[in-house]
Amino acid sequence: MAVVIGFSSSDLSWAGSNDAPPPAKTSSMPEEAVSPSSPLPATAPDEEGYLIGPGDVLDISVWKDEALTRACVVRPDGFISFPLVGDIRAAGKTMPQLKSEMEKRLNRYVPEVTLFLDLKQINSLIVYVIGKVNNPGRFVLNVDTNVLQALATAGGLNIFANRNKIRILRHGTSDTTVYPFEYDEVISGKRLEQNIYLRRGDVVVIP
Repeated sequence: MAVVIGFSSSDLSWAGSNDAPPPAKTSSMPEEAVSPSSPLPATAPDEEGYLIGPGDVLDISVWKDEALTRACVVRPDGFISFPLVGDIRAAGKTMPQLKSEMEKRLNRYVPEVTLFLDLKQINSLIVYVIGKVNNPGRFVLNVDTNVLQALATAGGLNIFANRNKIRILRHGTSDTTVYPFEYDEVISGKRLEQNIYLRRGDVVVIP
């Protein structure tokens, strides 16, 4: 079960507690912003729902027009450049959204254009694994990665880790969602819904 809270860096002290952390007391956050939300299913997100980010590589082509075929890297400002389209924001959009917008621009020059858009490489999925693992840090993931896989990327838990009080922090616009992760249950095949796929910016905390 996920818990949504207001969060600041000083709140990391609750990571070793048995109880869920209390909501941060703030008068600026509306009550509905801290309502609980359901955890993501433990299945890989599909490409259509993926939000493009800086550094991602897109294969873009127009049917029967080699001059309009190329790989585009999303720049740090979130834009890509493409012939006849010019600069267009890609970051924060899904693949179908970007495809639709590019087709509208291209239709001015190529009537009934057929555009193909493919996510060639993910370079913007950055997550953080902190606490009692053997290699904590910031990790750039180019494939869909769940919590167990992220822990393995960070070298695994060290002998001092509190294995069953791991938390995943997912920051929203005005709140942070906390997903509990009990390591022993997951590796024994129980409550596998805890092994969620990570999103850009997630922080995995191992007390």
